[in-house]
Amino acid sequence: MSDEYQIHVPPSFYALYTDARQRLTVPLAELRERYELCEDLSQHLSERASAQHFGTGASQASVLADCLRGLQAGPVVSKDEAVWVVHRLAEVLGWPFLDSGEPAAED
Repeated sequence: MSDEYQIHVPPSFYALYTDARQRLTVPLAELRERYELCEDLSQHLSERASAQHFGTGASQASVLADCLRGLQAGPVVSKDEAVWVVHRLAEVLGWPFLDSGEPAAED
């Protein structure tokens, strides 16, 4: 049986679901489902984040921080997934983001 899954799941997302020995902690199908949800969320939030930044004058960092707080407060994604989504959002928008999980202080 061949695996005909066409969507590339990046290593950064795999890292959320692997143990110290690099084994998946969830079934592969679940990992792919979670990835698709998180990628869709980051794409969906890009328009809203951009509008908030340009419409209200809020800094990129504060917009990203708001998105992170909102995602972490809700039941849709885990806290680790929320950080991944916001990192991906920053990447989609071309905005800086620190490795620590906190948005960059400067625009």
